[in-house]
Amino acid sequence: MINLTINIALDIQFLNMLPHVLLVLVIISLGVVLWYQIRAGKQLKSELQMLDKLGKHNVEYEFVLGTMKLSIWHLDVKTGKFTFEHDFREKGNNYINVDGMAMGDSLLPLDPHDTERVRQSLADLCDGHSSAYHEIYRVLVPYDNSFYWEESYATVAARDVDGKPVKIVGTTQCIDDRKALEDALVKARNRAEESDRLKTAFIANMSHEIRTPLNAIVGFTSVLPDIDDQDERKSLLDLIHENTQKLLRIVDDVVNISKIESGQEQLVMTTFDLNTLLAEAMAVFAEKLPSGVKLDISFAQDALSITTDMIRLSTIANHLISNAMKFTQQGSIVVGYDNPVDGRVCIWVRDTGKGIAEENLERIFERFYKVDEFIPGAGLGLSICRVMASSLGGSVTVESKLGEGSIFRVDIPIK
Repeated sequence: MINLTINIALDIQFLNMLPHVLLVLVIISLGVVLWYQIRAGKQLKSELQMLDKLGKHNVEYEFVLGTMKLSIWHLDVKTGKFTFEHDFREKGNNYINVDGMAMGDSLLPLDPHDTERVRQSLADLCDGHSSAYHEIYRVLVPYDNSFYWEESYATVAARDVDGKPVKIVGTTQCIDDRKALEDALVKARNRAEESDRLKTAFIANMSHEIRTPLNAIVGFTSVLPDIDDQDERKSLLDLIHENTQKLLRIVDDVVNISKIESGQEQLVMTTFDLNTLLAEAMAVFAEKLPSGVKLDISFAQDALSITTDMIRLSTIANHLISNAMKFTQQGSIVVGYDNPVDGRVCIWVRDTGKGIAEENLERIFERFYKVDEFIPGAGLGLSICRVMASSLGGSVTVESKLGEGSIFRVDIPIK
């Protein structure tokens, strides 16, 4: 009876405490739930921030790749298919898109000179014979017959259990700008080297050209006081005068080329008769012709009034006639012009001299260049002609065959 009473009392006490226990459990549960919610909220916020950063990163990533004309690609070795994460050959530009192509097909647009080398290098990487791939090659654009340059790097991204490559990852970049810069640098270097070579040759030529008439002037002048015979004295004086003129022409050539290079010489436009100008130029050389050479004219009109820089045109004519005399020992030198067409006139000098080899037809207009080192002259005359003609809005061209003579043409506006 006593035990029953105790049990009943305990049950009553437990029932009285049960609401309190349940309340504590509810509070604890709510606390746990609240803690998990706070933690989940923080995690969600962090993930949202990460997604936002990732989105911004992807935009920046694609922007950088597009700006650099850089693509990232994957090659499945088993299927031989290319896939691209980003490709600069998109949006309808002039580049060849190879996304989804088989490896063999992707090589078809390559320049034939590069195809086998690139194919072998890529095959070595896929077969595991090499661990890296780097190639520079040209890609042809079939619909406009042009090409662009690409540079590719690749490496093995995944291997099978036997260590064989199963996935290749690589990058490809359009390097047209870099190639253009390289070409420009190579051309600049070649021009600098050629200029240095030509200037060295020019100094050697000038020292020889100046020394020759100067030695004659000094030598003949020193013996002149000892000569009493008037005919002999006149002969020496003529030789002194001739060599003085040669020396002056050399100095004039150097001065002219210096003015042309510095841009100090200004055009002076005047109106004059072309026939008179050419006749005066021919008169300068008429008495100096070799005995077997005839100097003749072939003017299209009895008189032709033109407007241009008379001094420059006279200099051009003098140089062309002088050049013809240097290389003509037999036959004729003819100076003439054609009827004007569209406000332009073509003046020409034709000779029956030794002619010019085809490979030298353009080089003869280079400064300091001489086809024949044994022919007097500093190698500036034809260069001066071309630059002066260009300053007048015209051009100088030549037609020649070795052993058959030459014809130089000067085409300039005359109004």
